[in-house]
Amino acid sequence: MIQDILPHRLYNQYNPKKMADDESIIISFQNGNVLIKEDMFPKAKEFDVLDYNKLIYLFSIDEENDYYLLEDAEHTPEGYEYVDLKELRNHGEYKKYRMFVAYTALQLSRWYKNNRFCGRCGGKTYLDEKERALRCNCGNVIYPRVVPAVIVGVINDDKLLVTKYRVGYSHFALVAGFTEIGETLEETVAREVMEEAGLKVKNIRYYKSQPWGMADDILAGFYCDVDGDDTISMDADELKLAEWRSRDEIELQPDEFSLTNEMMKRFKEGLE
Repeated sequence: MIQDILPHRLYNQYNPKKMADDESIIISFQNGNVLIKEDMFPKAKEFDVLDYNKLIYLFSIDEENDYYLLEDAEHTPEGYEYVDLKELRNHGEYKKYRMFVAYTALQLSRWYKNNRFCGRCGGKTYLDEKERALRCNCGNVIYPRVVPAVIVGVINDDKLLVTKYRVGYSHFALVAGFTEIGETLEETVAREVMEEAGLKVKNIRYYKSQPWGMADDILAGFYCDVDGDDTISMDADELKLAEWRSRDEIELQPDEFSLTNEMMKRFKEGLE
């Protein structure tokens, strides 16, 4: 999955005392596009004009490479351009850990940009001095947005329920959805399967989780078994396809970034 970046390691502890230097790696976004050259992010020293005091520390990779967020860049280094993240994902030559860096940085970038002002009083927020949070003089404290969601592999003997979204991502997927207020993850599983496919489920069992920065999610993967009638009643507002497929018939996604693909692959190989 996208977060499996060994031998590299992400150190995401917030350190407000860290100060950028010439070797610091800069992440900058414009309209969701990331500043990059081939698969390399610029270093601070490559910018002709850059105020290091305006950079926000994001995280480190391997305790050596520090990454900083540059908001509203006025100039770009020679040879670099803003590239759509979907294009990067579809380009097989980009190193996997740099994709994870880009999506994790995008999640933080959106959070900083969307919370420049307090939602309680409208005052301007400022960086907390101890933890990754934004504060307002009214006392409001804002933490990064992490949205819980589920990915569900519904099993019917030797078949798996696969879906395709009505719009957007075109490859095969699994039932998925966001957790509602006051709802457990297991209840989310049962509700989403009923809403998207009209099926009851049983034997709900947790598999694995995944951070998914492109949508601010923390995904929780579950397998379960169909309970009773296996006739699918598809939600046509969300899906254009929902069907049972045997292990041999399952078509995997073109990359191995997602929890969804790993769960489909696991079933296809007879491991679930």
